[in-house]
Amino acid sequence: MQHFLKETDFKPYQIAELFSIAHTFKRQRKRHTTPSLAKQSWGLLFFKKSTRTRVSFEVGISELGGNAVVLNSEDLQLSRGESTEDTAKVLSRYLHGVIIRAHAHELVETFACAASIPVVNALTDFLHPCQLYADAFTLAERWRGKRSGASLEVLKGRKVVFIGDSASNMANSWMLAAGLFEIDITVCGPKEFAPQQPIRALLKKENFTNYTTFTSNPLEAVRDADVVYTDVWVSMGDESEAAVRLEKMRPYAVTPQLMAAARPDACFMHCMPVHAGEEVTLDVLESPQSIIVDQAENRLHMQKALLSVLAHHS
Repeated sequence: MQHFLKETDFKPYQIAELFSIAHTFKRQRKRHTTPSLAKQSWGLLFFKKSTRTRVSFEVGISELGGNAVVLNSEDLQLSRGESTEDTAKVLSRYLHGVIIRAHAHELVETFACAASIPVVNALTDFLHPCQLYADAFTLAERWRGKRSGASLEVLKGRKVVFIGDSASNMANSWMLAAGLFEIDITVCGPKEFAPQQPIRALLKKENFTNYTTFTSNPLEAVRDADVVYTDVWVSMGDESEAAVRLEKMRPYAVTPQLMAAARPDACFMHCMPVHAGEEVTLDVLESPQSIIVDQAENRLHMQKALLSVLAHHS
């Protein structure tokens, strides 16, 4: 049995296999489905609101022949004090796998330790591995050509720049993935929002520290960038800090001028939802450089690949 809680839970050769499976699912989607989850029920446990995560996983489970059981945390006994461990043990008797979108990463880890079924981290405040794999697949597909499929090789040596909240889950995921894909990641934002100790410790443990650079200078950061990536400045749970964050982050908005300082063929990425006019201007969003809808679509194909592999090894 295998869980998927962080990017490094799969080795590069396994990720290459996932890319291949995702490419096949994407290419063949209109013709037929692959019943990898036939007669299986997978739970979707949400502690946070969701659009792309919920729809892509529900549709993906259905297309793989399975049944999606959506569980709102407020509707469960968890909200009345039942332990995470007891919930995990009981759901393991009912379901074939659980996909969790939560605040605390520790909750997902605790759930996985107590569960006897695969557990997927669909997002925590610390990491967003499903999005990261879909993003990497999107770039590999773009740089190699959609008909040829996606290859890890085309990611090596590329430069990705994450601008904004450099302590966010997406920034953390890119830093962790940089070592896997052998890319250079520059994270850029106010010094108060620099990468925090937990991700620095994990990068040191994985021996990935040489792939990451931090700067507070946006123009310096995007020089020679292949990808300019940003995310919302006020994530769910940070609403009380909204005014301070918006003021601090204002110089880090992705504008046409900033994109012009990157490579001429650089693409713009965002995991969505987007607050146009805050972290990115509308003209960048609507430019040919923006591939945010491709990213969103590829969540479906990559997650189907993940679920089919996890089901096979459970």
